[in-house]
Amino acid sequence: MEIARFTYWWQVITCYILYMVPISLLLRNRPFHEQYAYGLIAMGFLEFGGYAMQTSYAFPNNLLDQFFGGRTFALGMALFFALYFPAGNWLVRKIYDRLFPKASQNR
Repeated sequence: MEIARFTYWWQVITCYILYMVPISLLLRNRPFHEQYAYGLIAMGFLEFGGYAMQTSYAFPNNLLDQFFGGRTFALGMALFFALYFPAGNWLVRKIYDRLFPKASQNR
């Protein structure tokens, strides 16, 4: 079920920690639809850059290519990974509210 991979191992750190986490923090107080919309723009640039610079690799004839067609691969990845911003912020908020119930009441 290979869909895509990074060319270098360190891209996991730069992509998720150094790129997505700061963007997620900037978006955390916005409504779900705004987080997704801004996240889609951010992921669009990331996907486009990764494939243009050939630092990301899409496996030929992968599941997404078979289902949607080869020309829509980066768009599909951006649409999917843009959900990480609102979903991640929702999950962090739920965990924070469970760990610090008094602090969450003061918001």
